[in-house]
Amino acid sequence: MKVYFPWILPIVVLLFTGQQLSAQQDSITFLDEVILSKSLTIKNAYGITPSSSITSAQIDAFGPLDAPQVLNQIPGVHVLSGALNTNRITMRGIGARTLYGTDKLRLYYNNIPVTNGSGFSSIEAYDLATLGHIEVIKGPKGGSYGANLGGAIILNSKAPNAGNSELKSSTTLGSYQLLKENISLSQQTDKLHLNVSYNSIGTNGYRQNNSFDRDGILVNLGVLLNKKSKLDVLVNYIDYVAQIPSSINKTDFENNPEIAAANWNAAQGFEANKYTLAGVNYTYSFNPMLTNSTSIFYTYLDHFEPRPFNILDEFTSGFGLRSVFKGKALGGNFSFGTELYKDEYFWETFENLYRENNDNGSLQGDKLSENKEFRTQWFGFANYNYPLSDKLTAQVGLSVNITSYDFNDRFVTDGTNSSAERKFDPIFNPSFGLQYTLTNGSIFANVSRGFSNPNLEETLTPDGVINPDIAQETGWNYEIGLQQSLLKKRIHLSANAYLMKVENLLVAERVGEDQFIGKNAGKTTHKGIELDLKSNLTLAPKWDLQPYANYTLSLHQFNEFVNDGINYNGNALTGVPKHRLNTGFSLQHLHKFGWYLNHNYVAEIPLDDANTVYSDAYNIFHTKIYFTPKLSPILETQFNVGINNIFDTNYAQSVLINAVGFGGNQPRYFYPGNGRNFYIGLHVKYSL
Repeated sequence: MKVYFPWILPIVVLLFTGQQLSAQQDSITFLDEVILSKSLTIKNAYGITPSSSITSAQIDAFGPLDAPQVLNQIPGVHVLSGALNTNRITMRGIGARTLYGTDKLRLYYNNIPVTNGSGFSSIEAYDLATLGHIEVIKGPKGGSYGANLGGAIILNSKAPNAGNSELKSSTTLGSYQLLKENISLSQQTDKLHLNVSYNSIGTNGYRQNNSFDRDGILVNLGVLLNKKSKLDVLVNYIDYVAQIPSSINKTDFENNPEIAAANWNAAQGFEANKYTLAGVNYTYSFNPMLTNSTSIFYTYLDHFEPRPFNILDEFTSGFGLRSVFKGKALGGNFSFGTELYKDEYFWETFENLYRENNDNGSLQGDKLSENKEFRTQWFGFANYNYPLSDKLTAQVGLSVNITSYDFNDRFVTDGTNSSAERKFDPIFNPSFGLQYTLTNGSIFANVSRGFSNPNLEETLTPDGVINPDIAQETGWNYEIGLQQSLLKKRIHLSANAYLMKVENLLVAERVGEDQFIGKNAGKTTHKGIELDLKSNLTLAPKWDLQPYANYTLSLHQFNEFVNDGINYNGNALTGVPKHRLNTGFSLQHLHKFGWYLNHNYVAEIPLDDANTVYSDAYNIFHTKIYFTPKLSPILETQFNVGINNIFDTNYAQSVLINAVGFGGNQPRYFYPGNGRNFYIGLHVKYSL
C-alpha cells in the first residue's frame, strides 16, 4: 500500500463553512419550490409517503470518494462497490441478482430522471462534493417516482448560502496517489442563485489495473422570474477513464487481494465515459391552490470499454420531460403528473487482440456486431391524501407504466436479420397509505404494487434476438412503520417492517464469458425489519455528541425457483446479507472541531443460488477529524484527516453472484475492498 502526502498542500481559495456541518444550513429546494428559501430537509416524496434522508453533514462525515459508505447509512440500502466506477445498489434485496451495475430503481438528480431507457442508473456519475441532500424512497410506494420495486433515489445539489457570493476550493491528497480537487463559485440573491463548480479526481487505486481519472463541471442556475414563476437550468458534465481490475477467486482474495483478474490485467481493460446531463425546469403557481413544475432534459453518454472477450463501443442519447401538478381540493391535497423518457442506444463490438499485442494491452480487431435500440418509458401518476381526523390521514395513488423496445440489427452477415420490437402491456400500480400522528411522531401503514423492467441482457438472447417470452417483474409491498422523537427530541427513532412478494423473478443466466439469457424463473419473498436510531446530546457547554445506529434484518428467500431442473425453493436470496449494522458518532465543538467514527458490519452473503458458497462476514471502521479556524470575517478554512479501514481488514466490498470458472479456473466471486488508507484535506471559503 502506498501513501502519498506531499509536504506542501496546494492552497486554493475555496468555500468551506463550518456551519455546513449543520443540517439547518443545508438546502434550498430548487425544482419544486417557487420561493427561494432555506429548509431543514428537502422532501420530494409526496404527502405521507415515508422516505429516508442523508444531509450534507452526514455526507461530510466520510471521505471524498466514499459514496457507498454514505448511502449504506440508510437501513435497507446496500451498496456493493467493486471500484469507483463499479457500484451496485440494492434496496431491500431488489437488484441483488443484477450482475453488474444498478437497476430496478430510479435515480433522479434535482428531480430530473437520469435512469436510462433499459433501467440502469450510475451513481458514480455524480461527485459527492456537489451534493447537499439525498432522499431515498424504499420499495414501490413512491408512485410519483416510477413505482419501481427497488424504489427511488433523489440527489439534490448543494445550494448557495443565502445572500452570499462565495468562492470555494478543496484539495484532498491520500493513499494510492489520490488527488481530488474541487473549485466552485456561488451566488445567491432574492431572485437568483448560481453555482458553478469544477471537480477532478486522480488515483492509482488499491489494486492492479485500478487507476481512475475524472473531471467534471456542474452549473446550477435558478431565477425567480416573478411572484408566480421560477426558472432553473442544470448542466452536469463528467469525463472519466477508469481501469477495471474485475473480480478474483477465493485463493487470490485471501492471499493477494491487490492483484487484478489475470485476463483483465493482460488486456489492460478500462472504460472511458463522457456523460452530459442538461435540463431546464419551469415552476409556476397558478394560485394558492395549484402549482406546476415541468422539466425537459437531455442526456448523452459516450462509452468505450476494451474487455478481454471483446471491445465495446457505444453511445446513448436520451431526452424527456417530467411534469407535476400539486394542489388542494375537497379538503385534501393532490398531485398528478407524467414522465417520459426516450433514448437511442447504439453499440458495436470488436475483437480484442490483446494476446497478439506484445503485452501492450487491448488491440481492436474485426467488427463482431453492430446494433441500435430505441427505448421508450412513459408513466403517469396521481395521488390524493385526505385528513380523516385531526390525527389520521389517508392517501391513495395510482401509476401506470408503458415500456417499449425497438431493436435493430445493423450487422447482418449470414442473411439473418434479428431486428424486432417489443412493447410491454401497461402496468397499473396502486398504492394505499395511512398515517396516524402521535405526540412527537407518527405511525404509518402502506400497501403498494410495483414492477421492474428487464435490462438489456435480459431482453436479448445470446444470439442478439429480442426475447419474446420475457416479462416484467411485479410485486406487492406491505409495510408498517414508526417515527418517534423521545426525551425532549434528543433521540429520534425510525422503525419499519415490510413484506414484499415478487413474481416473474428476472434471472440473467450466464451462458458464456460475456453471454447471458434472461428468463422469468419464479417468485421471491422479501421480509425485513429496519431500525434507525439517532441522538443529539450536549456533553458540556459548546460540546455536542451525536451517536447513531441503524440495523437491517433481511429475510429474503426463493419461493418458487427452479433453474436447470434444480429446485432452490426455500433458499436465501443470492447476494443479500441477513444482517447489517451501521454505528458511529460525531463529536463537535461549535462546528470548529469535529471527530467522526463509523463502524459497518456486514454478515456473510450467499454467493450462489444453492447457498453452498458464502462470503465472510466483516467489520470495518472509518474515522475523520476536522478543524475549522476562521481567519477573518471573509476567509474560513478547514483542515481534515481521515483513515478508512482502520484495522486493515481484508473484506469483499462487492461480490459477483453465481460466478462460473472458465477453462478449469476457480470462480471469481470477490471484489476486494481497499486496505487501510489515509487522506488529508484543506478547504477554504472566501466570501466575495
